[in-house]
Amino acid sequence: METEPSPGPAAGNNHKRRKHRAGRTSARHKVGLMPGSLVYVGEHHEQAASISVFDFDATTHRLIEAVRPEDVFAFRDSATTSWIRVVGVHDVAVIEKIGSHFQIHPLTLEDALNTTVRPRFEDSGSYLSVVAKSIGYDPETRALSTRQVSVVWGRGWVISFEEGGQSAFGPIQERIEKTIPRQRMINPDYLAYALVDLIVDHYFLVFEAIGDQIEEIEDSLVQNEERDRLSDILALKRVLATIRKAVWPVRETVSMLERSESALIKPETRIYIRDLYEHSLQVLDTIETSRDMASGLLDIYLTSVSNRMNAVMKVLTIIATIFIPLGFLAGVFGMNFDREISPFNMPELGMKYGYILFWVIVVVLGGGLVWWFRRKRWL
Repeated sequence: METEPSPGPAAGNNHKRRKHRAGRTSARHKVGLMPGSLVYVGEHHEQAASISVFDFDATTHRLIEAVRPEDVFAFRDSATTSWIRVVGVHDVAVIEKIGSHFQIHPLTLEDALNTTVRPRFEDSGSYLSVVAKSIGYDPETRALSTRQVSVVWGRGWVISFEEGGQSAFGPIQERIEKTIPRQRMINPDYLAYALVDLIVDHYFLVFEAIGDQIEEIEDSLVQNEERDRLSDILALKRVLATIRKAVWPVRETVSMLERSESALIKPETRIYIRDLYEHSLQVLDTIETSRDMASGLLDIYLTSVSNRMNAVMKVLTIIATIFIPLGFLAGVFGMNFDREISPFNMPELGMKYGYILFWVIVVVLGGGLVWWFRRKRWL
């Protein structure tokens, strides 16, 4: 029975890519549709979308979990500040119901559903919206994860749309619960700022972990460890390229938010948005520095490989140089001679100590070459 040959590494990678694409809803499903058509684009998720409402004022708060889309309608015109959290934008029906009641434009909802959209800011008059990318990085497995977050806010309410998984906004809820009185938090614009600021703060944690990885690889290269680090360097460069794609538009997004003249942004909140803008500039500086260091690692790696190759070639060249004259002498004395034909047929063969003299010449010549190489510091 003939067996099928096992696939090589390239075939295995192609299989993984096909499996990854099979678990995604790609942008081709949107081709030909009208602008504002609600189609989810992103990773496939089995679990249903979760909706919770965190309603609060200056002194009190309450959390309502596992609610239906219809249950959040009453919070649009409430006297308190309502933070509606939707985790799982793959459920188009949920997003459409909530967006329709809060009068959110279909184009804004379309951006919330498309997880590949570029981070952006939008001023629609009656509400404002920010699309950003939340990034996570595991230093142990060196796996990078990106999740899209859309924050929409109007008068008295804030809605956050997140991709499936665990919500990243737990610290904000804890801060609201512990802060009494909530003079700033009761403003929806400040709450929206706090959500975006938390996303930007997580960028620094990712860069810190990547910086430690860069230092570890750099140390191993400087110490000439035998481990091949080329795959680690290339994987690091791919991670940084993905992060740059997700993070680079943040500066423009925050800048547009800062320059917005919307009445939904209070004057006392603008100073915090300016600080957020400074943080976004720092993020860009950090990622460019990390990219330069990663490129430097590749240069160091290639230089170390070249140096090791040069060292090996130097040793081999010295050995060959030493044995070339010795091989010449051995070749001369190894020829066939006949002393009976002529005394000039290698007369040294008739010497009493010719054999000893031959080895003396070999040792002196070889030792002299080694001494000369050491004097030139080639050894």
